[in-house]
Amino acid sequence: MLQTFRSPISSLLDARVHGHALPAGLYISEEAFAADLDVFFRRHWICIGLECDVPEAGDATVVDIGKSSLIILRDDDGELRVVHNVCRHRGSRLLDGGPTVISKLVCPYHQWTYDLSGELAHAPHMGADFDKSCKSLKPVAFKSIGGLIYACLSDDPPKDIAHLETVMEKRLAPYDIRNAKVAHQTDVIENGNWKLTIENNRECYHCSANHPELCVSFVDLDFGFDPESLSPEDREQAEQHQALYAERIQAWEADGHPSAAVEQLVDCETNFRTQRLIIAGAGESQTPDATAASSKLLGTMTRKDLGDTHLWGHNSWKHFMGDHAVVSIITPLSPDRTLVRTKWLVHKDAVEGVDYDLQKLTDVWLATTDQDSELVARSHAGVEDPAYVPGPYSPFSETNLDKFATWYIDRMRAHGY
Repeated sequence: MLQTFRSPISSLLDARVHGHALPAGLYISEEAFAADLDVFFRRHWICIGLECDVPEAGDATVVDIGKSSLIILRDDDGELRVVHNVCRHRGSRLLDGGPTVISKLVCPYHQWTYDLSGELAHAPHMGADFDKSCKSLKPVAFKSIGGLIYACLSDDPPKDIAHLETVMEKRLAPYDIRNAKVAHQTDVIENGNWKLTIENNRECYHCSANHPELCVSFVDLDFGFDPESLSPEDREQAEQHQALYAERIQAWEADGHPSAAVEQLVDCETNFRTQRLIIAGAGESQTPDATAASSKLLGTMTRKDLGDTHLWGHNSWKHFMGDHAVVSIITPLSPDRTLVRTKWLVHKDAVEGVDYDLQKLTDVWLATTDQDSELVARSHAGVEDPAYVPGPYSPFSETNLDKFATWYIDRMRAHGY
């Protein structure tokens, strides 16, 4: 009798219980990590950077994802391009990691030279009959959505990114992220699996106990709470906050600022959520005192009281406020290491020390990212422990984690795992 072969990953996918965290093997095994890179970082759209990373013609920056290396660049006509960082001769890397300024892309190995359009311009010693036209750099499918660069390494990119594009182009237009500038950037390597990084970001169950700086401006109850667990006073406050949300969203939208939650989290390929959130306290920005860090507002913004437009994806999270934006992009490095790259954006003409104070601009998310890094490391260490058994998600505060785990399982299965 023939027996059907079941891969270890397939068995782990089957073992996941609805409403519970994922089995340990999906966080810690090399096989699951390789499958994650294949499915979620090659076959789905991922955020890889910003248009303002390459503001001028000749600006270029390299982004590495697994064994793939991509070049984001601005060509001679000012057009954005994304190409594979692989010479068409014998495969040498063209550029090293990080940002640079170039007039041509010259392979350091044999000096094959490419225009910034990606076309091969010069290939020495290849003979008079050599056809340069078929040796352009391989392009990468990409979209700039409100100045955020999304790429897909598949030859058949998911089409449902159109919904994200439709929703976010309008929401991001006033911030003019395409013409912002990066005021600061940090790279933090978390000692945990990328899915634990995303799960930690998608709930605020942990916020009040772990993020004192963020909670000055961020309302942890925005993402669910159990009324029975609150004191009568806290419950009344939470109910008043919910009523304020309904009132504020109605007013914002009446003024032409899309604000209501839009979700595409399950039964989809491109996973995202966006909503305009109320900023607590002074109500202006995610800073130590919740007031704006920059006097020069982003884009065409004229108000500081329009809250925080947040956007989640499966490899990034972003916060857009009147005075600045914070964009975090994650890249898995190994089953237990994840790069979190965070950029703080301000108006392109804002001057440090004149229009904004860098410490005030960055303090909250520097602290929050370090705190989250410790939490992710603790979580990963626990998942590796033989005593780990996937526990239940809170039906009040962790519903988005359950949706993420469900989407993760569905997408793995859809791609044959």
